[in-house]
Amino acid sequence: MEHEVNYIVCPSCFATNKIGKDRLTDKPKCGKCGKPLFLGKPVSLNDHSFLKFVKKTNIPVVVDFWAEWCGPCKMMAPIFLQAAQTMEPQVIFAKLNTEEAPLTASEFGIRSIPTIAVLENGKVISQRAGAMSLPDLKAWIQQSI
Repeated sequence: MEHEVNYIVCPSCFATNKIGKDRLTDKPKCGKCGKPLFLGKPVSLNDHSFLKFVKKTNIPVVVDFWAEWCGPCKMMAPIFLQAAQTMEPQVIFAKLNTEEAPLTASEFGIRSIPTIAVLENGKVISQRAGAMSLPDLKAWIQQSI
């Protein structure tokens, strides 16, 4: 996604930051709280923070919709973490516990978990249910963005 400027929502304080596209790999920090904008791990979101985070971040956000009781979700967690460690800042990774955020899960029509969705400007551009291997996840994300 080509932009002169990217808007990145801080995973710590949820302030929106304006970052030149050529500076995304410079380990940018939040202008409000000073914490890193890219953590190398998924950002935990909830019903309150989800829409602000995904709508105001203009690089793709890859979301893992999961639940604590879900076996395949637990298998997927370390794979999702590895993807975040290797693919940020091209995309940003987030997790949403569907048990703790039922409104968002319902709004996005999540019917099975894990479901992985790629969002741009708050809209789903690609979605896939079920656990994936790391190579499959990364390839699917690349095809989606």
